[in-house]
Amino acid sequence: MARVAGVLDARLVETMFREHSSWLGSWLSRQPWTVHASEDIVSDVFLSLMTLPNVGSVREPRAMMTTIAKRIIFDARRRKKLQNAYEDALLTIPEAVDVSPEERLIIVQALQKIDAVLSQLSPRARAAFLMSQIDGMSNKEIAQELNVSLSAVSKYMTQGFSAVYLARADI
Repeated sequence: MARVAGVLDARLVETMFREHSSWLGSWLSRQPWTVHASEDIVSDVFLSLMTLPNVGSVREPRAMMTTIAKRIIFDARRRKKLQNAYEDALLTIPEAVDVSPEERLIIVQALQKIDAVLSQLSPRARAAFLMSQIDGMSNKEIAQELNVSLSAVSKYMTQGFSAVYLARADI
């Protein structure tokens, strides 16, 4: 039965692609905030649709496609911002300890993976983890900043470290 549902979902996505891909591409090309070619985003949107567990339940395909497209664009912009920050930090490194292009790529990919993992945390857990690891703040300072208890900060830190630990195998 699962195989039949998968085939039906694939056919439904194919139909959605035929009916809506030109509209989505046109909509994307009019957006000032896109970071990639609209054709690339259209492809990514339909690949995302293929991974949905039940595409048949989508009642408003254009609304679903624009939501997915916005998420793809947001993620791409976040990754680009992270890469720019890393490249800016590299400019401050003396030439004697400069990093090779291959090493830079490995580091950027690792940072992007960590960023993706942390983006799955709640906003407070992500903020607490970054305040600790980037800003060097104590749990007490984080609790005051976020207006939460110390036990909440401890829970947030556990979530952050667990997420990074589980993702380390992919880095």
